[in-house]
Amino acid sequence: MNKKLLALYGLKWNPFAPGVPVEALHVTARVESFCWRVRQLTGEGGFALVTGAPGTGKSAALRILAASLAMQRDVKLGVISRPQANIADFYREMGDLFGVELHPHNRWAGAKVLRQRWQAYIDATLSRPLLIVDEAQEIQSAVLAELRLLSSAELDSHILLTVVLAGDGRLADRLRSDEFLPLDSRMRVRLAMERATPQDLQDCLRHALQQAGAPALMTGEVIAALCDHAQGNLRTLMIMADELLAAAAQREARQIDETLFFEVCAAATAGDSKAPIRRRR
Repeated sequence: MNKKLLALYGLKWNPFAPGVPVEALHVTARVESFCWRVRQLTGEGGFALVTGAPGTGKSAALRILAASLAMQRDVKLGVISRPQANIADFYREMGDLFGVELHPHNRWAGAKVLRQRWQAYIDATLSRPLLIVDEAQEIQSAVLAELRLLSSAELDSHILLTVVLAGDGRLADRLRSDEFLPLDSRMRVRLAMERATPQDLQDCLRHALQQAGAPALMTGEVIAALCDHAQGNLRTLMIMADELLAAAAQREARQIDETLFFEVCAAATAGDSKAPIRRRR
């Protein structure tokens, strides 16, 4: 959304875009508790898990966690950018994240160098480096097993790394399988993201509008209607709200009200109901 359209409503940013600042994200009590528990976990190391259906706020929870960790002193945080990578590329990215030169063809040497780097960090800060893996359902089985074995030493009695995995139901299903029960049993902190209630969605939407600088952009009736239609999904809510904002900007409407809401919803319903026309042969 360009600056002219933002200025039309006095917005500092588009409150419904995926890349809003972290302060625009609504922090629920459950997410706040999860972040606190992970911060404590960095002192001892281990695995944490975030699961939930698409659009329920897993990535937002990770952004909130990363921001809270950044406020702590001497926090070394790495975020995996390619969870689907093979083992060679996994080691390349780990070397880049933790500032060591690794040779993927020699995994023994790579694991040794990484562990030495992590141990030096622990000795200096009394805290474990933290690795975040979003979309972890895409991780190859061999990489997931490598990560589990890499993060501990001394017959699994000394943990060198704190790892936060986040993924949808496919990740939860994999962890329940016999192959990954050793990893599932190591999950010390868990957060299951569920479908939000209409009231939770309203709190999220009002917070987003407040932080963006336009708390009166939508009427209360529109906010309530949007949250009812979103069916508990945060992503769906923000997509619908963004569509309304674009329609309001196109009409240069002063506010997103019920009239605009019903116009946009009616147009969407009409478009969905149109059946494809088949030509007669």
